[in-house]
Amino acid sequence: MSLKVIAFDADDTLFINETYFAETEEKFCALMSDYLSHQGISQELFRIEIENLPRYGYGIKGYILSMIEAAMTISSNTIPIEIIEKIVQYGKELFDKPIVLLEGVEETLETLYGKYKLVVATKGDLLDQRRKLHNSGLGKYFHHIEVMSDKQEIDYLDLLKRLEIQPDEFLMIGNSLKSDVLPVLGIGGHAVHIPFHTTWAHERIDHKIEHKNFKKMKHINEILKIIG
Repeated sequence: MSLKVIAFDADDTLFINETYFAETEEKFCALMSDYLSHQGISQELFRIEIENLPRYGYGIKGYILSMIEAAMTISSNTIPIEIIEKIVQYGKELFDKPIVLLEGVEETLETLYGKYKLVVATKGDLLDQRRKLHNSGLGKYFHHIEVMSDKQEIDYLDLLKRLEIQPDEFLMIGNSLKSDVLPVLGIGGHAVHIPFHTTWAHERIDHKIEHKNFKKMKHINEILKIIG
């Protein structure tokens, strides 16, 4: 590989994220348990989240709005204001969750720093992602932070254009096959998948990936064995 740039997804690649959303969903389902089954509430929330993605994008703010809309829909618009207040509180608590780095992240970045141009390529809310990266203490390792509205092939091509590199000079590392791997392979780049124990349903795929530019690893520091 003639690499110049290594990009890292942020959530569940550098630090914990989906675990916090799963915990919040559990609390939301408990809060709405008088109206519908746990499974029914989860399905309705997920449906509304996906429907709202073009409007709100990814991140906590959109999630709060989707929870409120789901509560209104499930209750046929009879939800008391106290429940809405509780949902807003759950959202604020998400913003206050501690930043927990995944094992081996800082050591890996420290080793690669100065050898390659390191960037963050992640989805989500711009303000929140910058806050998390600042609070994580990892910002010092990155040349560039790209908070993307989506991760399709066109989004990665736009990123490569800004970085002034060719696809075969780019490596993406992330926990999502759908967002971090498939579109990068599609444009001729390199991709490494590092699974996280919890994956949002929207990010799952149902087929196996076989590609000469693709590798799967258990831990982020395994990347050092091939490009360190």
